Amino acid sequence: MNPVIAEVTERIAARSRASRTVYLERIRRDGESARAKGPARASLGCANLAHGFAAAPASDKLALRGTAKPGVAIVTSYNDMLSAHQPYETYPPELKAAVRAAGGVAQVAGGVPAMCDGITQGRAGMELSLYSRDVIAMSTAIALSHDMFDASLLLGVCDKIVPGLLIGALHFGHLPAVFVPAGPMGSGLPNKVKARTRQLFAEGKVGQDELLEAESKSYHSPGTCTFYGTANSNQVLMEVMGLHLPGSTFVNPHTELRHALTEAAGRRAVEITAHGPEYTPVGEVVDEKAVVNACVALLATGGSTNHTLHLVAMAAAAGIVLTWDDLAGLSKVVPSLTRMYPNGQADVNHFRDAGGMQVLIGDLLDAGLLHEDVLTVAGRGLGHYRSAPVLKDGGLVWEEAAQGSADLDVLRPVAEPFAADGGIHMLDGNLGCAVSKVSAVKPEHLVIEAPAKVFDDQLDLLRAFEAGELDGQDFVAVIRYQGPSANGMPELHKLTPPMAVLLDRGQRVAIVTDGRMSGASGKVPAAIHLSPEAADGGPIALVRDGDPIRLDSTAGTLELLVPAGELAGREPGGRARSDAQWVGTGRELFSAFRRMAGHAQHGASIFGVNGAESGEHGPGLGFAAPAGTAHAEVAR
Repeated sequence: MNPVIAEVTERIAARSRASRTVYLERIRRDGESARAKGPARASLGCANLAHGFAAAPASDKLALRGTAKPGVAIVTSYNDMLSAHQPYETYPPELKAAVRAAGGVAQVAGGVPAMCDGITQGRAGMELSLYSRDVIAMSTAIALSHDMFDASLLLGVCDKIVPGLLIGALHFGHLPAVFVPAGPMGSGLPNKVKARTRQLFAEGKVGQDELLEAESKSYHSPGTCTFYGTANSNQVLMEVMGLHLPGSTFVNPHTELRHALTEAAGRRAVEITAHGPEYTPVGEVVDEKAVVNACVALLATGGSTNHTLHLVAMAAAAGIVLTWDDLAGLSKVVPSLTRMYPNGQADVNHFRDAGGMQVLIGDLLDAGLLHEDVLTVAGRGLGHYRSAPVLKDGGLVWEEAAQGSADLDVLRPVAEPFAADGGIHMLDGNLGCAVSKVSAVKPEHLVIEAPAKVFDDQLDLLRAFEAGELDGQDFVAVIRYQGPSANGMPELHKLTPPMAVLLDRGQRVAIVTDGRMSGASGKVPAAIHLSPEAADGGPIALVRDGDPIRLDSTAGTLELLVPAGELAGREPGGRARSDAQWVGTGRELFSAFRRMAGHAQHGASIFGVNGAESGEHGPGLGFAAPAGTAHAEVAR
């Protein structure tokens, strides 16, 4: 085992010992009770149970009346607007049949919302996006709260959906949980061409018809978008954490292999309940080693920066306290092994064809960068995930994958990486702590020192660009009041095309923000998720136009080059919108979230660390402010 990987894992375990112990005691007690009592529904009263099977078909109704067959909850995020989730339309009947054949009985326990960040980019709805993760977690909990189920099948792909489903499932940590992916759409218009068309549109060189044509050739069919953003990062993490069946992540929708893997997921959910010999509760699968494995995979693939939030929140749901310092330590020893857009020109289908998850996991295991001794839904040991699923003689089998990458321009071994360290760096300095995705940034752009241009709304920057006010000058765009407690921490991906235009013109530009950038954001250097945020009195609120800022992603520093004495005498500039101003598109329904959301480095969640309800970790790890208390007071 790489000594740094081992040391970080031990540090996380020590920090989390109190909360993780409480969490494990709770789920193990529930697991022992489940083993002793049989299927969960056996504890229901007659009227409760009758409600639970009233609408079931006759054969399932008979099974549900009895206490021999385990019950499996299907929690789905299906809608047919979101291309990644459209394939889930047919999954419930497929899964029910597979569960039935394996000796169980499945029901759709509930649905969770699934919004598309691609649709809401730059719109008011994007301000609800991050909050939706915690809504999804609560919706999952509601689905599982009926005491009818002994395992769950979780149907989700995209940005906040997978983290929300896992957070919710971990609060029922004694239940096994299998994530069932839908797979990416086929490759369409190359991502480089799409990005170039967006830049040409930003420059006024092509019109809306040309832009829409390019976009619709990129996003063209059911399945996940093929660039390596948050949705596909989710899928990588679920596989390396042992929550997918091996090799199921990037199999395209509506194929024979995809169908066979979906059926296999249903069967496996039955096999790993408390009522069989392979009991695999999700709260035991997601342990400190699994969390570190997820961090390593994120860094090695240059995955979405959104997971610097989601991984912290998912770990907390299992009683584990993960910090950005842990990610920073891991990044120093985990090499960059993939080149998928926006970090390169390939898409996830090309990555799969180059060897995909099997080659990536195998190489990281061989290099001592992943923990092998973990529990997974496929059994004990991450070595299961070296194998690839294939159809043979009409059945699904797993075979040892080919050794090594089939395309070194897309996937490389640890011995020949694209870069010696991970694709995501942590930054620190007198402006606070932040995240920087460096895997898609050219080396000459990793360090910038330039005067600030301050904006309190991304639309103000876009208007300045369109007016030509940003032409011919170097600057650091500071976009503030975009954090969790200001307006929901929206992604600011709309800023990428105009900033990329300026970068391509030879200007030295960068972004500093307490908001987020899309997992698809790439070439423009950026310090994001800055914490503490402006709305909580963070130093970013003190920045003025013309202040020199130095962003050094190589050294991991972010500095406002203004004397401390001068800063001490400044009053914050700008302000977050009030509840009365933050209305429309349903935002007013989420005003309580603004007051409850934790800091970015603690996952930007309204939930605390599971098992730490006494608050020994203190405020800021997702603990809500007491009613009537300003969030900034809790931060102090």
